[in-house]
Amino acid sequence: MALRLCQNLRHPLVPPTNFSMKATRTRKLSVMNYTLDPKDSRKLVLEVKEKLEKEYHSLPVGKNGRDDEDMILWFLKDRKFYVEDAVSKLTKAIKWRQEFKVSELSEELVKNVAQTGKAYVHDFLDVNDRPVLIVVASKHFPAMQDPAENEKLCVLMIEKALGKLPAGKEEILGIFDLRGFGNLNLDICVVSLAPVAGIILSNESNATL
Repeated sequence: MALRLCQNLRHPLVPPTNFSMKATRTRKLSVMNYTLDPKDSRKLVLEVKEKLEKEYHSLPVGKNGRDDEDMILWFLKDRKFYVEDAVSKLTKAIKWRQEFKVSELSEELVKNVAQTGKAYVHDFLDVNDRPVLIVVASKHFPAMQDPAENEKLCVLMIEKALGKLPAGKEEILGIFDLRGFGNLNLDICVVSLAPVAGIILSNESNATL
């Protein structure tokens, strides 16, 4: 079982809402890719940036902030380059990051669940130069572990993987180790987080490190 993040997810953790099913050898659920001339996309990025500065001045700036041009471009792609839609979703993402305190997350903060080893980022990239996030399902016990810490660990691991993206790369590979998985490991809340990260789910038995 593999999970792949798509569309330059260096920053946001907000669900794209428009999906398309593609028939391939392995069934995939993917977000449509939209492209635009670099000059035109640059103009739209600046338009969003100016709009955010005027209408949402209180939002933070810098990385993952309202003036982060890489993040602005990601949301424009996600919203098919509709400025208003991109602004709406982007502001929600920035506010969510503030409320969740993503920038303050650390393994020390979630050490009780982190030390179980149920989720970690591999030391090396895969053969396609993607960071690899590994989840060991048999070590996840939702009835005995703090759900708030589990959620923080999930976000922390995705952020950590995205932080290892090489220049020009836009995907991470997630591998779920289901060996020994049983009823006690089942967690509907975690399953429901899949679209929150804007991800592709696929049965990729040939995922290779």
